[in-house]
Amino acid sequence: MITHTVGLSIAPNSSNESGVAVREIATNKIIYMDKLFSMNDIELFFNNYNNLKNSIICVSLPWDNTMLEGKWRVLSKPYQLIHEHGNFLNRDNWMQRFSTRGSELLSNLSEQGIEIYRYEIYLSRQKLNLYSNYKEHSSADCKFLQSALRLDYGLDELPSNMIPAAQLEALVGTIVAEKKLNLQTEKIFEFKGLDVINVS
Repeated sequence: MITHTVGLSIAPNSSNESGVAVREIATNKIIYMDKLFSMNDIELFFNNYNNLKNSIICVSLPWDNTMLEGKWRVLSKPYQLIHEHGNFLNRDNWMQRFSTRGSELLSNLSEQGIEIYRYEIYLSRQKLNLYSNYKEHSSADCKFLQSALRLDYGLDELPSNMIPAAQLEALVGTIVAEKKLNLQTEKIFEFKGLDVINVS
């Protein structure tokens, strides 16, 4: 029986912080929140997490921030539609929007029978009415997200002082996981063998 939701916001590399959050479904309380950096930290969390079999896990898709070279910078990954024109060559893997960081670990967990999904943080924030007009990961954006989670989703135990953006995004993952349990999500695509879901 699923008793907990786990949200994991993975950063594109180990120099940026990743966040993890665990919520208990019955009480809607946050059980655990932490910052992680390396894949070893993330693997250690899953190895030491006792309720793995009784949890549904949602892991974010990190953007692939690989620096583009020369003329490919002009095409600029986030703004160019994939496969819009057949004459674009996928040199240096520039069409890859999302990083594959952590995909092997997540596939191993899935093979062990753990219920695990991916989510796209920006699409999920829009569907959950958690999207702000501020620059992403700015202090104003973090403050908005923290206040919205406290007021709209009943996470009263969130402190008034600032929480890192990665942990807040992990909390969004726990909400998406709960929506999945309530059959309020839809599959939008598949990434490295795992379904990417969004709130319907």
